[in-house]
Amino acid sequence: MAGKMKQIGLVAVGVLAGVMLSLNFSAVAQRDATSRLPLPIEELRSFAEVFGAIKSGYVEPVADKKLINGAINGMLSDLDPHSAYLDQEAFKELQVGTQGEFGGLGIEVGMEDGFVKVVSPIEDSPAFRAGLKPNDLIVKLDDTPIKGMSLNDAVKRMRGKPKTSIRLTIVRKGEQKPFEVTLMRDIIRVQSVKSKLIEPGYGWVRISQFQEHTGENLVKHLQGLYKNGPLKGLVLDLRNDPGGLLNGAVGVSAAFLAPKTLVVSTDGRTEDARRKFLAAPEDYLRGRDVDYLKDLPAGIKTVPMVVLMNGGSASASEIVGGALQDHKRATVIGTQSFGKGSVQTIMPLGNSTAIKLTTARYYTPSGRSIQAKGIVPDVSVDDPSSPEIGIREADLDKHLANPGDQEKPAAQRNSRSDSKPGDKPFVPLEFASDKDFVFQQGMNYLKGLPVKTTPVPVAQTAAAAPAAK
Repeated sequence: MAGKMKQIGLVAVGVLAGVMLSLNFSAVAQRDATSRLPLPIEELRSFAEVFGAIKSGYVEPVADKKLINGAINGMLSDLDPHSAYLDQEAFKELQVGTQGEFGGLGIEVGMEDGFVKVVSPIEDSPAFRAGLKPNDLIVKLDDTPIKGMSLNDAVKRMRGKPKTSIRLTIVRKGEQKPFEVTLMRDIIRVQSVKSKLIEPGYGWVRISQFQEHTGENLVKHLQGLYKNGPLKGLVLDLRNDPGGLLNGAVGVSAAFLAPKTLVVSTDGRTEDARRKFLAAPEDYLRGRDVDYLKDLPAGIKTVPMVVLMNGGSASASEIVGGALQDHKRATVIGTQSFGKGSVQTIMPLGNSTAIKLTTARYYTPSGRSIQAKGIVPDVSVDDPSSPEIGIREADLDKHLANPGDQEKPAAQRNSRSDSKPGDKPFVPLEFASDKDFVFQQGMNYLKGLPVKTTPVPVAQTAAAAPAAK
């Protein structure tokens, strides 16, 4: 029996040492290097003993698959907030999600105090239309309490077939008691790129998520903006963009940078994790033959630009913002970004499951680590109406440290200039509208007009207005 348990433990370790196939890296790891790693025999013996004790003594029978999957999930979740075990359903959803379409409610979520926390509702989704707000806590799904449920399990319950409903119980700061909202599931189609001509000579492009075809879609939108002549200024809006595919970020950066310019570098323990990504077709096309950037409008490499970012700008959007900032190609305006500067590699396990493992850190062209720091704007502009995330990467439990922080006193770590969660009321915002304060300041910057860092409080505006008769 003990031999069988030990064998099972060895199989579990072998599974984790399989071939790495990354959404971020085109190369695969060297199996030979992995196979030479020494196996921790004593620890595996302990694992086998615990496995045997559960199989023989737990109050109810437990399937082997459930125990092994739980062990794998535990190993990964104990590393950092972004490493995870992906079962068949989660792995499939990850693959589908990168194409910009999936079924569900349309909410970016996290976990806080055992409850599901709304990070941001996706635009034009059931959650967005129902009025869910950043920092809302979901405490119950239908009649099932979330406390004690894993985030993956909660997400599974919220996703489902279109035209089926689910009842959420919400706790919101400022509300005296929880309230319920019933949502109808739908196909969530994330429109990666939006644009509009603000006025003659000035364009706005928003990227809400970096997907497989974001770079190609960006080119089409830029062509549309240039239809009526060259631009005098361009606003690239990356606010509340949670990230996505690395090649999409490299392609978007390459659209505005000179060919062969360094966009981002990664550094980790393996050879594949130590790479430099340039503004070059081989680093953003991912095997496709036609270079979509060859159709860019003339002048796009030199048009004056601002990049809008906030606490919801993470990962791939931070790569773009950091690259354009370091190369002095654009001025970053807004608030400090989320600080998610780590690389997650997807490793399929051969049974339609996978693990998502943090394998490297991102670095901007000047060598700055994004991890737990984010991108600090060149011009800080506050905006109470913008849905800011109450937490950043540096606040997450077991987050990967920034290498530069390791030599600093603890009091200097994870410092932030933004206000505490819930200090600012969330007001639904139409991006690039006359009520979008940060966008208006970006336009002022492009035109050489004064830039305000803080909007005039509503109370002051009302007091200054003439009394109605």
